[in-house]
Amino acid sequence: MSDSDERLLDRPIWSALTTSQKHLAEGGPRALRYPLDMTPFADMVDMSAASFAALGDLLSGSQVAALFTPEPVVVPAGFKVVLAETGEQMIGSPADSRLRDAEIVTLGAADVPAMMALTELTKPGPFALRTHELGTFLGIRAGGELVAMTGERMKPGNFVEMTAVCVHPDHRGRGYAQALLAAVARQIEARDEIPFLHVFSSNASAIALYQRQGMRIRRRLHVTVLTKQE
Repeated sequence: MSDSDERLLDRPIWSALTTSQKHLAEGGPRALRYPLDMTPFADMVDMSAASFAALGDLLSGSQVAALFTPEPVVVPAGFKVVLAETGEQMIGSPADSRLRDAEIVTLGAADVPAMMALTELTKPGPFALRTHELGTFLGIRAGGELVAMTGERMKPGNFVEMTAVCVHPDHRGRGYAQALLAAVARQIEARDEIPFLHVFSSNASAIALYQRQGMRIRRRLHVTVLTKQE
Protein backbone atom coordinates (compact mmCIF):
# COMPACT_ATOMS: atom_id res chain seq x y z
CA MET A 1 0.00 0.00 0.00
CA SER A 2 1.52 3.32 -1.06
CA ASP A 3 1.57 6.41 1.19
CA SER A 4 -1.01 8.04 -1.11
CA ASP A 5 -3.43 5.08 -1.08
CA GLU A 6 -6.81 6.31 0.16
CA ARG A 7 -7.32 3.06 2.08
CA LEU A 8 -5.00 4.53 4.70
CA LEU A 9 -7.89 6.86 5.55
CA ASP A 10 -10.21 3.99 6.50
CA ARG A 11 -8.29 3.77 9.80
CA PRO A 12 -6.68 7.23 9.89
CA ILE A 13 -5.40 7.07 13.46
CA TRP A 14 -3.74 3.67 13.12
CA SER A 15 -2.37 4.65 9.71
CA ALA A 16 -0.91 7.91 11.02
CA LEU A 17 0.72 6.25 14.03
CA THR A 18 2.32 3.58 11.84
CA THR A 19 3.50 5.93 9.05
CA SER A 20 4.24 9.66 9.18
CA GLN A 21 3.63 10.07 12.91
CA LYS A 22 5.01 6.77 14.20
CA HIS A 23 7.58 8.73 16.20
CA LEU A 24 4.68 9.93 18.37
CA ALA A 25 3.08 6.54 18.91
CA GLU A 26 2.69 5.16 22.41
CA GLY A 27 1.87 1.49 22.85
CA GLY A 28 2.74 -1.69 21.02
CA PRO A 29 1.78 -3.94 18.10
CA ARG A 30 -1.87 -4.27 19.17
CA ALA A 31 -2.81 -0.77 20.37
CA LEU A 32 -1.37 2.69 19.80
CA ARG A 33 -2.22 6.20 20.90
CA TYR A 34 -0.93 9.74 20.61
CA PRO A 35 0.50 11.42 23.71
CA LEU A 36 -2.55 12.53 25.70
CA ASP A 37 -1.33 16.12 25.91
CA MET A 38 -1.59 16.19 22.10
CA THR A 39 -4.86 14.34 21.48
CA PRO A 40 -6.82 11.39 22.95
CA PHE A 41 -6.83 9.56 19.59
CA ALA A 42 -6.02 5.85 19.69
CA ASP A 43 -6.66 2.71 17.66
CA MET A 44 -6.04 -1.01 17.62
CA VAL A 45 -4.74 -3.38 14.98
CA ASP A 46 -8.09 -5.24 15.19
CA MET A 47 -11.12 -5.55 17.48
CA SER A 48 -9.97 -8.71 19.27
CA ALA A 49 -10.06 -9.16 23.03
CA ALA A 50 -6.26 -9.08 23.07
CA SER A 51 -6.23 -5.71 21.31
CA PHE A 52 -8.80 -4.23 23.69
CA ALA A 53 -6.69 -5.49 26.59
CA ALA A 54 -3.66 -3.75 25.09
CA LEU A 55 -5.67 -0.54 24.70
CA GLY A 56 -6.79 -0.81 28.30
CA ASP A 57 -3.18 -1.07 29.39
CA LEU A 58 -2.58 2.37 27.84
CA LEU A 59 -5.36 3.99 29.89
CA SER A 60 -5.32 4.87 33.55
CA GLY A 61 -7.91 6.47 35.77
CA SER A 62 -10.50 8.44 33.82
CA GLN A 63 -8.38 8.75 30.66
CA VAL A 64 -10.30 8.28 27.40
CA ALA A 65 -9.43 6.89 23.99
CA ALA A 66 -11.10 8.31 20.88
CA LEU A 67 -11.29 5.94 17.89
CA PHE A 68 -12.16 6.63 14.23
CA THR A 69 -13.17 3.32 12.63
CA PRO A 70 -14.99 2.08 9.50
CA GLU A 71 -17.42 -0.03 11.53
CA PRO A 72 -19.17 0.54 14.87
CA VAL A 73 -17.06 -0.39 17.88
CA VAL A 74 -18.54 -3.04 20.17
CA VAL A 75 -16.70 -2.73 23.46
CA PRO A 76 -16.10 -5.73 25.69
CA ALA A 77 -16.65 -5.89 29.43
CA GLY A 78 -14.32 -3.58 31.28
CA PHE A 79 -14.92 -0.59 28.99
CA LYS A 80 -17.56 2.12 28.91
CA VAL A 81 -18.61 4.14 25.85
CA VAL A 82 -18.56 7.88 26.53
CA LEU A 83 -19.57 8.95 23.01
CA ALA A 84 -20.64 7.10 19.87
CA GLU A 85 -21.31 9.25 16.79
CA THR A 86 -20.66 9.16 13.09
CA GLY A 87 -18.51 11.56 11.13
CA GLU A 88 -18.02 12.34 7.48
CA GLN A 89 -14.49 12.08 6.15
CA MET A 90 -14.01 14.66 3.43
CA ILE A 91 -11.12 14.98 1.02
CA GLY A 92 -10.11 17.45 -1.63
CA SER A 93 -8.61 20.84 -2.25
CA PRO A 94 -10.69 23.71 -0.82
CA ALA A 95 -10.97 26.65 -3.18
CA ASP A 96 -8.94 29.76 -2.42
CA SER A 97 -10.79 32.38 -0.41
CA ARG A 98 -9.28 35.81 0.09
CA LEU A 99 -9.72 38.22 2.98
CA ARG A 100 -10.01 41.97 2.64
CA ASP A 101 -9.87 43.09 6.24
CA ALA A 102 -7.77 40.52 8.07
CA GLU A 103 -4.34 38.93 8.00
CA ILE A 104 -3.59 35.22 8.40
CA VAL A 105 -0.71 34.55 10.81
CA THR A 106 1.20 31.44 11.88
CA LEU A 107 0.54 30.44 15.48
CA GLY A 108 3.12 29.03 17.88
CA ALA A 109 3.76 28.01 21.48
CA ALA A 110 3.17 31.54 22.76
CA ASP A 111 -0.36 31.40 21.33
CA VAL A 112 -1.38 28.20 23.14
CA PRO A 113 -3.43 29.97 25.89
CA ALA A 114 -5.39 31.88 23.24
CA MET A 115 -5.83 28.71 21.15
CA MET A 116 -7.08 26.80 24.18
CA ALA A 117 -9.52 29.59 25.03
CA LEU A 118 -10.89 29.73 21.47
CA THR A 119 -11.37 25.97 21.22
CA GLU A 120 -12.97 25.86 24.66
CA LEU A 121 -15.46 28.47 23.47
CA THR A 122 -16.22 26.98 20.05
CA LYS A 123 -15.83 23.22 20.72
CA PRO A 124 -14.34 22.12 17.35
CA GLY A 125 -13.08 18.87 18.89
CA PRO A 126 -10.31 17.85 21.26
CA PHE A 127 -7.53 20.39 21.59
CA ALA A 128 -4.80 20.03 24.21
CA LEU A 129 -1.65 21.84 25.32
CA ARG A 130 0.55 20.19 22.67
CA THR A 131 -1.95 19.77 19.82
CA HIS A 132 -0.26 22.63 17.99
CA GLU A 133 2.90 20.50 17.72
CA LEU A 134 1.14 18.08 15.34
CA GLY A 135 1.39 20.54 12.45
CA THR A 136 1.21 24.17 11.41
CA PHE A 137 -1.67 26.22 12.81
CA LEU A 138 -2.85 29.45 11.23
CA GLY A 139 -5.00 32.12 12.84
CA ILE A 140 -6.66 35.51 12.50
CA ARG A 141 -6.55 38.17 15.21
CA ALA A 142 -8.85 41.12 15.76
CA GLY A 143 -8.03 43.78 18.31
CA GLY A 144 -5.16 41.62 19.53
CA GLU A 145 -7.48 38.67 20.24
CA LEU A 146 -7.31 35.34 18.43
CA VAL A 147 -10.73 35.03 16.76
CA ALA A 148 -10.26 32.21 14.24
CA MET A 149 -7.88 29.35 13.56
CA THR A 150 -7.31 26.11 11.68
CA GLY A 151 -4.38 23.70 11.60
CA GLU A 152 -3.03 20.21 10.94
CA ARG A 153 -3.42 17.08 13.06
CA MET A 154 -3.32 13.44 11.86
CA LYS A 155 -0.87 12.54 9.10
CA PRO A 156 -1.56 9.08 7.66
CA GLY A 157 0.95 8.55 4.86
CA ASN A 158 0.87 11.52 2.49
CA PHE A 159 -2.52 12.69 3.77
CA VAL A 160 -2.82 15.54 6.26
CA GLU A 161 -5.93 16.19 8.33
CA MET A 162 -7.13 19.76 8.68
CA THR A 163 -8.55 20.37 12.13
CA ALA A 164 -9.72 22.88 14.74
CA VAL A 165 -11.70 24.93 12.22
CA CYS A 166 -13.15 27.49 14.60
CA VAL A 167 -14.30 31.12 14.61
CA HIS A 168 -15.30 33.21 17.61
CA PRO A 169 -19.10 33.72 17.60
CA ASP A 170 -18.68 37.51 17.41
CA HIS A 171 -16.63 37.23 14.22
CA ARG A 172 -18.59 34.76 12.13
CA GLY A 173 -19.95 35.48 8.68
CA ARG A 174 -16.74 37.16 7.49
CA GLY A 175 -15.27 34.22 5.57
CA TYR A 176 -12.58 33.50 8.14
CA ALA A 177 -13.13 29.72 8.21
CA GLN A 178 -13.09 29.45 4.43
CA ALA A 179 -9.92 31.53 4.12
CA LEU A 180 -8.06 29.62 6.84
CA LEU A 181 -9.09 26.25 5.46
CA ALA A 182 -7.85 27.24 2.01
CA ALA A 183 -4.57 28.58 3.43
CA VAL A 184 -3.91 25.38 5.40
CA ALA A 185 -4.73 23.29 2.32
CA ARG A 186 -2.26 25.30 0.22
CA GLN A 187 0.56 24.66 2.68
CA ILE A 188 -0.27 20.94 2.71
CA GLU A 189 -0.28 20.78 -1.08
CA ALA A 190 3.01 22.70 -1.24
CA ARG A 191 4.56 19.67 0.47
CA ASP A 192 2.99 17.34 -2.15
CA GLU A 193 0.54 16.05 0.45
CA ILE A 194 -3.23 15.67 0.31
CA PRO A 195 -5.65 17.53 2.61
CA PHE A 196 -8.66 15.91 4.26
CA LEU A 197 -10.83 16.52 7.31
CA HIS A 198 -13.50 15.06 9.57
CA VAL A 199 -16.82 16.59 10.54
CA PHE A 200 -19.65 15.13 12.59
CA SER A 201 -22.47 13.85 10.37
CA SER A 202 -24.92 16.06 12.28
CA ASN A 203 -23.05 19.26 11.35
CA ALA A 204 -24.91 19.88 8.10
CA SER A 205 -23.83 23.54 7.77
CA ALA A 206 -20.12 22.69 7.97
CA ILE A 207 -20.50 19.81 5.50
CA ALA A 208 -22.27 22.14 3.07
CA LEU A 209 -19.51 24.74 3.49
CA TYR A 210 -16.78 22.22 2.72
CA GLN A 211 -18.69 20.91 -0.29
CA ARG A 212 -19.10 24.45 -1.63
CA GLN A 213 -15.35 24.82 -1.33
CA GLY A 214 -14.85 21.77 -3.52
CA MET A 215 -14.32 18.96 -1.02
CA ARG A 216 -16.14 15.64 -1.31
CA ILE A 217 -17.36 13.12 1.23
CA ARG A 218 -15.09 10.10 0.97
CA ARG A 219 -16.80 7.89 3.52
CA ARG A 220 -18.55 7.80 6.88
CA LEU A 221 -16.55 6.79 9.95
CA HIS A 222 -17.63 5.86 13.45
CA VAL A 223 -16.30 8.07 16.24
CA THR A 224 -16.16 6.21 19.55
CA VAL A 225 -14.81 7.61 22.78
CA LEU A 226 -14.33 5.02 25.50
CA THR A 227 -12.81 4.65 28.92
CA LYS A 228 -12.14 1.78 31.27
CA GLN A 229 -15.04 0.76 33.49
CA GLU A 230 -14.48 1.60 37.12
